[in-house]
Amino acid sequence: MKRPNYATDKVLKKFIKNALEEDIKDGDHSTLSTIPSDLEQSAKLLVKENCILAGVELAEIIFKTFDKNLTVEKFIKDGDTAKVGDVAFIVTGSARSILSTERLVLNCMQRMSGIATLTQDWDSRLIGTRTKLLDTRKTTPNFRVCEKWAVAIGGGTNHRYGLYDMIMLKDNHIDYNGSITNAVKMAKDYVKKSKKKLKIEVETRNLEEVQEAINAKVDRIMLDNMDVNTMKKAVKLINGSCESEASGGITRDQLKEIATTGVTYISAGALTHSAKNIDLSLKALK
Repeated sequence: MKRPNYATDKVLKKFIKNALEEDIKDGDHSTLSTIPSDLEQSAKLLVKENCILAGVELAEIIFKTFDKNLTVEKFIKDGDTAKVGDVAFIVTGSARSILSTERLVLNCMQRMSGIATLTQDWDSRLIGTRTKLLDTRKTTPNFRVCEKWAVAIGGGTNHRYGLYDMIMLKDNHIDYNGSITNAVKMAKDYVKKSKKKLKIEVETRNLEEVQEAINAKVDRIMLDNMDVNTMKKAVKLINGSCESEASGGITRDQLKEIATTGVTYISAGALTHSAKNIDLSLKALK
């Protein structure tokens, strides 16, 4: 799949640089002390658990950022189904470079594959509906680019990337401001004055707030922690005047029923904060 626009070369290289600095500091002394500098070897990425594989492209970028002479022969692409015993790729070159980057590659791929696998499972429950599955900002600090990329690989849709690319007026914004009407007016004035192209979403907690958000003419209304019957009434009230988003403690078992309400999106923090890592390993080729 095409790399998301937020996963730029600049962003990834900064992430990789910081991650390697965290791990290596003044040297991978285990490797430096035991592996000759001129030794060249190969290693295979072994899949040890059925999954939707993710992080293959990132792995190649990590290897080549650390050592441009490493080569990667890929057999499974990001988003492909992988099963136990599959070999995703073979990396060849300096044995020192392979060993020093092994853990970063595995940390990224295991986490990303877990998220992609969970996302694909959840998203499959929305097949036949018009509702799309969104992630949230409930991500690991400094690892958001990888986690949101993994959601996209798994077939989900990315919500806003951060605080800068959409205005979302949540309960605290509204409570601090006094009302949805006041908060939206100020947000629209800000957008006009700053000349930024930012959509405005408002979190609502009941049907009265939904109506107030409709009257304020926002781009999307979040239906937060509402039961299905209330969501149905809210979607009927909205009547296509803007997008709608179901959110708040969403579970896998609720997805189909929530989609029947007609909401545009369902957002779930669980995609990134509750996915388990997939068992992968990088094994030396003998």
